[in-house]
Amino acid sequence: MSLFALITALLLEQIRPLSSQKLLFGLLSGYVRFFRQRFNAGQQQHGMIAWWLAVLPLLAGSIVFYQLLCRLSPVFAWAFNVLVLYLTMGFRQFSHYFTDIHKALREDKLDEARNLLSDWRGMPAHDMNAEEVARLTIELALIATHRKVFGVIAWFVLFSAVGLGGAAGALLYRLGLFLRWHLEDEDQTEPERWVDTEWGRGEFGGFSRKAFYFLDWLPIRLTAMTFAIVGNFEDTIHCWRTQATSWPVRDTGILLSSGAGALGVRLGMPIQQDGLLLDRPELGTGDDADTGFMQSAVGLVWRSVVFWLILLLLLTLSNLLG
Repeated sequence: MSLFALITALLLEQIRPLSSQKLLFGLLSGYVRFFRQRFNAGQQQHGMIAWWLAVLPLLAGSIVFYQLLCRLSPVFAWAFNVLVLYLTMGFRQFSHYFTDIHKALREDKLDEARNLLSDWRGMPAHDMNAEEVARLTIELALIATHRKVFGVIAWFVLFSAVGLGGAAGALLYRLGLFLRWHLEDEDQTEPERWVDTEWGRGEFGGFSRKAFYFLDWLPIRLTAMTFAIVGNFEDTIHCWRTQATSWPVRDTGILLSSGAGALGVRLGMPIQQDGLLLDRPELGTGDDADTGFMQSAVGLVWRSVVFWLILLLLLTLSNLLG
């Protein structure tokens, strides 16, 4: 059932992308703002209380609702899983930026590519050359793919395996990520800013940062290992072991270094930012990023998705035969 729910959600999202992202984002922002305004006294323990009060009702409600649907009909429970996956997981939530930037670079429309990257990243990119635009676009795509696809799948499968309903796992991961973005003193509208610096330092948001670190510890390593299996295995493991710790946020470093190694491309490295050279460590090995590597990144991601689906199929068949 979990496998078919995943496949259905992926196909549905490709055929008819969710058109109400802004509405959902607004509702969640208002929900989180409620807890931030009422509990933010500047201390980490207040952030911990706000985090649990925001997460537990939705998580418990999802589990109870799934169990009720299971008693009514497995079909209803399956449909609920598909709905939650459709709302929480998806390539089309970010792929239009990647596709448009790729197209602009192939047509030598550098200014258009810069503007698109600025909109996606939430920071100016008007000083960057074509190689820097391609490099940063690949980094953003690797991170967004993990956060919005692989991380969700990992927690969906974990909750399904223990009988709590995969929908609750997907919801927990994306809600934990959303709280990590927004349970701070100020709103943060672009999560892909992670590529450059460590996340916020406010005491109130300290627990949400720690909570998401634990939520993402296993999924991000599963994603990196998948890149190694479907990409260049030796280079992926080498870059993961030797370069990940050099990145300001280590887990992001694991993801980017393994992706760079799998693709055989150099990521990270200094970039032009507001007229200054922003120093960043080098990740990966091989050639400089270009539109060819952008296409290779798409292939890497889809091979990874297929690998996860095949693995889940084998686990499902093993469970049925057992």
